[in-house]
Amino acid sequence: MAEIKIAAETRTEFGKGAARRIRRADKVPAVLYGHGADPVHVALPGHQLMLALKNANALLTIDLGSEQHLAIPKQVQRDPLKGFIEHADLLIVRKGEKVTVDVRILPVGDAVSGNLVVLENATIAIEAEATHIPESFEISIEGMTAGDQILAKDIELPEGSSLAVDEDLLIVNVTAAPTEAQLESELAEAEAEAGIEHDAPESESDDAPAEAEAVAESE
Repeated sequence: MAEIKIAAETRTEFGKGAARRIRRADKVPAVLYGHGADPVHVALPGHQLMLALKNANALLTIDLGSEQHLAIPKQVQRDPLKGFIEHADLLIVRKGEKVTVDVRILPVGDAVSGNLVVLENATIAIEAEATHIPESFEISIEGMTAGDQILAKDIELPEGSSLAVDEDLLIVNVTAAPTEAQLESELAEAEAEAGIEHDAPESESDDAPAEAEAVAESE
């Protein structure tokens, strides 16, 4: 994974008002921490940080002029509606150091028609060198049929990495796709449990008396 260099500014003002002023300047308040050092409060260029964090485990070089810090994103807060980054916690790391991170799972290929592929876990935790964190794991589901599964131990890890979860953790599970009758039955059961009742459709015989009465009135 390539290192992404970002120029940062040290923050001296704190609180909601200061954070809003930083964001109005198209910057993001952030905190650098780790290795027992005091947290370093910085402001980062918003657009550059957004591009860098398209990869959840981006390796960042935070340039503070007189010093630089190698860091990975630990927690990123985004605006729930617009999606822009509101705050970032960055963990300071060192080359050769191992860290535990969550890596995305990307299924590729197609299962046999008539089967349903369920991604039970969209990420998997591994321990890897800070400078060799994979962006994602591609796993093939090509030709899989009902009953087939992929477990954590089936994923090929890069050299020097190891699982940080149970090796039997279920990642992908393939089942037979439900039939239309099964879906209708499940929907009916769910509606019954929720107390939802549907009015019975009116039959032609139910309408007959009303029609006869209308004719009589017209005469």
